[in-house]
Amino acid sequence: MDIFGKAVKFGDNVNTDVIIPGKYLELIDPEELGKHALEGLDPKFTQKAKDGVILIGGKNFGCGSSREQAATALKSAGVRCVLAESFARIFYRNAINVGLPALECIGISKKADEGDMISVDLRSGTVENQTTGTTLKASPLPQFILSLLEEGGLIPHVRGLIGKR
Repeated sequence: MDIFGKAVKFGDNVNTDVIIPGKYLELIDPEELGKHALEGLDPKFTQKAKDGVILIGGKNFGCGSSREQAATALKSAGVRCVLAESFARIFYRNAINVGLPALECIGISKKADEGDMISVDLRSGTVENQTTGTTLKASPLPQFILSLLEEGGLIPHVRGLIGKR
């Protein structure tokens, strides 16, 4: 599974309250949530993300509350993959559950700049900054996580299991 996109970069400790502010948690349509993703940090984020981006984060990306809507909002806004130095565990799992690839990639925040073209091989964990020619190694995803992502997340996976009964 290869993913390509322009880098959109944020720093350390980007929390779920900033990813999708609490005032939008009453929204249930993923597309509506996506319209408000990261608006407090970058009011132009949704414009940048609409054609598909790779979100670059620093340490502790997705810290804060356990709101699943944060990962949903990013995916719906056009984020194809999140690469970060480290993740808050609950955000990481929520991202996988909604079908948004998230990989820890040590050094990514120093090796990618806003607008760089990034490719990610989810199977091997290879991350290439095509703009600079730099290659990094992210923690590869296990096969069962890759399968969940291919199916669109946990809910589609479970629905598929129920349908096979």
